[in-house]
Amino acid sequence: MLDRDRGSLRQTFDEDAELYDRSRPAYPAALYQDLAELTGAGPGCRVLEIGCGTGQATVPLAEMGCEIVAVELGAGMAKVARRNLAGFAGVEVVTAAFEDWPLPEQPFDLVFCATAFHWIDPAVRVEKSAAALRPGGALATVTTHHVLGGTVDFFVAVQDCYERFDPATPPGLRQSPAADIPMDGAEIEKSGRFGAPEFRRHEWDVPYTTAGYVDVLNTYSNHRALPPDARAGLYGCVASLIDGRHGGHVTKRYLAELRVAYRR
Repeated sequence: MLDRDRGSLRQTFDEDAELYDRSRPAYPAALYQDLAELTGAGPGCRVLEIGCGTGQATVPLAEMGCEIVAVELGAGMAKVARRNLAGFAGVEVVTAAFEDWPLPEQPFDLVFCATAFHWIDPAVRVEKSAAALRPGGALATVTTHHVLGGTVDFFVAVQDCYERFDPATPPGLRQSPAADIPMDGAEIEKSGRFGAPEFRRHEWDVPYTTAGYVDVLNTYSNHRALPPDARAGLYGCVASLIDGRHGGHVTKRYLAELRVAYRR
């Protein structure tokens, strides 16, 4: 991803923070159990969260008893996050770009980032995460993949909609089985700041109505970046397919990959 694309696309999430908060699926509870096991996240754990969005992953961390500073680029997203986290005295939501935010003197036990690490400048993200941590502290990132499963025939047929309305769509694109998605620790290991990462993976299915599925599509940066006519055409095509062939309901399979590495 080019820097100019990263900078413009990551701003799209703030355009409708309420839609994002309502539509994005929550991560499986087992992912947080793994996080606690691997990092010690729990009461008294000092956490820096990068790109908290509306706080969908922050709330479970706060419920575990973590003390959290959550840095969020978008003012709208941060506003919703503060509302969602109002009941937790140990959580602070800061509106800032992580790249520009000055690190506090006191180091953190855990730096956590859920489905946002790829939006951070690659020249900064690993090094600054290491600088934020105490020795032996953990960098934990979650990556979400769209994988084979759910209403499989829908995801085959919907490719035609994308090829019609999104010129960037590779022809014949198909979802991959979760087992075929590589575990990528190269950036972490190459930095020399962390040991080899550990990985934990969870697949889960989310059912959607037609309207619900179009809503979640409208939270994806590449969809929001389409020209209005193309975006409307794509959503209309998708909705017609769900209503016409699937009775107004489809199921989507997600893969959440937790990657944990410890600062040297």
